[in-house]
Amino acid sequence: MASSIGNEKSVNPVLRISQLDALELNKALEQLVWSQFASCFHGFKPGVLAHFEPEVKAFLCFILWKFTIYSKNATVGQAILNIQYKNNLSQTEKYQPLSKHQKLWYLIFTVGGRWLEERCYDLFSNRQQQSFCKIKSCISFGSGLLKLCGLVNFLIFLRKGTFATLTERILGIRSVFCQPQSVRQIGFEYMNRELLWHGFAEFLIYLLPLINVQKLKLKISSWCLPITGLSNSENTLAAHCRECSLCGEWPTMPHTIGCPHVFCYYCIKSNFLFDLYFTCPKCGSEVHSLQPLKYKIEMTEL
Repeated sequence: MASSIGNEKSVNPVLRISQLDALELNKALEQLVWSQFASCFHGFKPGVLAHFEPEVKAFLCFILWKFTIYSKNATVGQAILNIQYKNNLSQTEKYQPLSKHQKLWYLIFTVGGRWLEERCYDLFSNRQQQSFCKIKSCISFGSGLLKLCGLVNFLIFLRKGTFATLTERILGIRSVFCQPQSVRQIGFEYMNRELLWHGFAEFLIYLLPLINVQKLKLKISSWCLPITGLSNSENTLAAHCRECSLCGEWPTMPHTIGCPHVFCYYCIKSNFLFDLYFTCPKCGSEVHSLQPLKYKIEMTEL
């Protein structure tokens, strides 16, 4: 009864991104299982798993294959994304589960191939040096050829959207959705807003270093504050200029720039070094000469 119901299920093609996500989830699961298993041997002698690491990994992958591909026709990543494998060699368009031969060959190609790749040099290391070099070159050539075939298969997958791995293409197994997928209504307002603010922030990051903020601030303050028309005599300068025109405090080491205003030495010097075209914030005069104030100003009031 279950088989007849399974044969009646329709086939729903899977998106490329879903197939790639399933592969990434499978890799993450394998790494998680291996890290959890290796943590059990932290209290043992270091390197106790080094000699048997390929065999242990193959055994763990065999257990995963037993409870995923063999029993459910889907890997863990596919099960999370509502995907399963279909026997693409069948002539009917209805869903057909994988045959036992396809499952066994899947185990050989994935688990056995990975174990052979990690153990191939150790298997032939006892031979003579000349024969070992020949075998090593053959293994390297075969490995490179398989990677090239995998690259070609991936390019074809990006074009057609079927058979994400070379193993799937060889065995004739295809990823399909377990249940029909409803049309998703996706709103892009949030994404557009984020892209807009991101572009605006990049524009500000590029523009702000080009703006002389200090000069702009002084220019605005010169517009807002009234312009004082003091005489250039030292007595008038000493009587009325009892604060720095920049910091507003009692001037420390008072200096002038040629206008009837007094500045602290460090205030005017730092601003002039920062901006060679510095102007007085109160009267707009340029720095003609930075000279100390000759008349002694006594601090009579704070």
